[in-house]
Amino acid sequence: MAESVSIIIPVFNEAENLWELYRELERIKSSTRRKVELIFVDDGSTDGSPKDLKELEKSDKDVKVVRHPRNMGQTAAIASGLKASRGEIIVTIDSDLQNDPMDIPKLVAAITEGGADVASGWRKERKDPYFSKVLPSRIANAIISFVTGISLHDYGCTLKAYRRKFIDNISIHGEMHRFLPAYCAWQGAKVVELEVNHRPRVHGVSKYGLGRTFKVILDLIVLKFVLSYFTKPMYLFGGVGLASFVAGCAVGLFVIYRRIFENGQWISPLFFVGMLFLAVSVLSVLMGLLAEILVRLYFETKRDVTHSR
Repeated sequence: MAESVSIIIPVFNEAENLWELYRELERIKSSTRRKVELIFVDDGSTDGSPKDLKELEKSDKDVKVVRHPRNMGQTAAIASGLKASRGEIIVTIDSDLQNDPMDIPKLVAAITEGGADVASGWRKERKDPYFSKVLPSRIANAIISFVTGISLHDYGCTLKAYRRKFIDNISIHGEMHRFLPAYCAWQGAKVVELEVNHRPRVHGVSKYGLGRTFKVILDLIVLKFVLSYFTKPMYLFGGVGLASFVAGCAVGLFVIYRRIFENGQWISPLFFVGMLFLAVSVLSVLMGLLAEILVRLYFETKRDVTHSR
């Protein structure tokens, strides 16, 4: 039997686009033998979107609506849609009509026929302002690719398809939805990138701006830690502790040298700097040990739960 598909659509004040998007998705749904469900996540919309979504849910048994009481962001919307979904393949798409639903079969085929586990869209011909969106996006994609080691042209493209088993147990927050391909690759997933059509926005206004850049940078730091040190946190904290210990000893030896040969003072700003380095080294090692214990407990608990099923 063909694998089922869940299409997750985050919605925030997109009343002018919803019915047209639904009609396009319905054409995709009716052209395949796969079971397809449409999951709209109303992320605290304040326009006519909730009313339209309610009508869609009543008119189509394959439409499911998840509602947030307030705007919680795209990542939270995707996470809620994932929890409500039942498909073996998960597709995410924007509700502003800039992503083309006609690209969905191509992404799904890359998984079901091409052997991929993640198919990520690449808006090669992007229809957005260059300096406010395209250029910052290219810089961000280059940084993310360098940090994660997973080279993609367009991490920010919402149009992606995933094999469910690779994202089912991932806890995402902040702006982490754009890093899902890297998380999946970390678990051994095969990630491919496909060119997709990108259309200019006709109705509504963009909800994204340069303000998200700061959040993305912070989330990227978290991602780098998870990808590199999640299973061995002592390498990070221990390395910081060792460097601090060496620095503290060097400062201490310099204070002793100056006291003996230059008649300097024992109690001086350098003395306190050396003590600070030594204190940081002890705290870093203790944090590393605590992190190691927590990681071991996490994996032990996960293994016990798996065995009990």
